[in-house]
Amino acid sequence: MSDLSSTERTRHRRLREQGRTNRAELFDVLEAGFVCHLGVIVDGAPMVVPTAYGFDSDNLYIHGSVASRSLAAGGPTPVCVTVTHVDGLVLARSVFEHGVNYRSAMIYGVPRPLEGEEKLEALRILTEHTAPGQWDYARRPNRKELAATTILAVSLEEASVKVRQGPPDDADDPHDVWAGVLPLAATWQPPVTDPAASHEVPDHVRLRAGTRLG
Repeated sequence: MSDLSSTERTRHRRLREQGRTNRAELFDVLEAGFVCHLGVIVDGAPMVVPTAYGFDSDNLYIHGSVASRSLAAGGPTPVCVTVTHVDGLVLARSVFEHGVNYRSAMIYGVPRPLEGEEKLEALRILTEHTAPGQWDYARRPNRKELAATTILAVSLEEASVKVRQGPPDDADDPHDVWAGVLPLAATWQPPVTDPAASHEVPDHVRLRAGTRLG
């Protein structure tokens, strides 16, 4: 697996020891979630919008309505997309040394609107990333629905990854109190059936209950 490209925007300036350069670690961060934050300039002002995503080895695929100002304006405009996972609070001996264990990725690029078969394939990738098995289970979008959906591709060529793990960094602090990490984990809960649905929960949904996200 190749290294991430080093550019002026992706170069690690602060906390360099938390920086990661292997492209596999970018994929690990992306695989662990399904919601990103899209930062874009709209009408001269910054806007950050949460949206679902999927990815392959080359691109991040972002989902949104054609009516979304952020995505509609994002076509020819450079954007920054972030994905963050919080793994725990780092509770140190001093407030100054408190922190967060996390995994994060920042992706820079100019989004490219997709159409036709490329758009449909990207939507499949996004659907299977967020809910594996659902693309073959649910009805696929018709022409009208597909036309009302915007899928943007953002290249993974320019990306930065940072990870913080482990205990506090102030073991030499003389203040004698408890210090450590308060872990945080998200877990899928049992599915809640739509009252209007007449079928049993399918296995690909049922088996996710109790599993950890990320």
